[in-house]
Amino acid sequence: MSSKRRVRDKWRSKDWYAVTSPPYFGNTELGSIPTDDPEKLVGRIMDATLYDLTNDFTHQYLKMYFQILAVEGKKAHTIFKGHEYSRDYLRSLVRRRTTTVDQILDVATKDGYKLRVAVCAFTLTRTKTTQERVLRMIMRRVLQEKAAVLTFDQFVQEVVLGKIASDVYNDAKKIAPLRHVGIRKSRLVAQPPTAG
Repeated sequence: MSSKRRVRDKWRSKDWYAVTSPPYFGNTELGSIPTDDPEKLVGRIMDATLYDLTNDFTHQYLKMYFQILAVEGKKAHTIFKGHEYSRDYLRSLVRRRTTTVDQILDVATKDGYKLRVAVCAFTLTRTKTTQERVLRMIMRRVLQEKAAVLTFDQFVQEVVLGKIASDVYNDAKKIAPLRHVGIRKSRLVAQPPTAG
């Protein structure tokens, strides 16, 4: 009997904290987490779909991860930690007698954040090895050029909202007929010492 009461009291002593997305994703509320000590929240990772942030139904396939950086009052502030395509969506892109070209690359943004980015291109027909090589070179060039001129906030937005993928597509479609180009996964690898 006494153990039951202790558990209930422990739960009651916890406060709820609203977790919000970073400013570059509109400070949208991602959910609430209970804790008895706000310091315990720092470092925890919340996931959400892009649909949760944009209310656009076509964005349901994109899963995003945010890491809690700091707690202010009853609000927990986050940083973008990475994203990935949902498994179902990725599976739906694969077709027979076509080629999938993958490129995984580490890039550094203008303000010193390092990210690992995976770009994928799905062709309409089978492609030659030489075409695949050129497609990978285009992916690498576009990503490196973009990262060099964009801040972390801008780069993440362009990755998630498909701007970089469309730039890759526009260059790559001259090499091979493409059905889809996208950044299927990204992960924040390192932050500059001054950040967070």
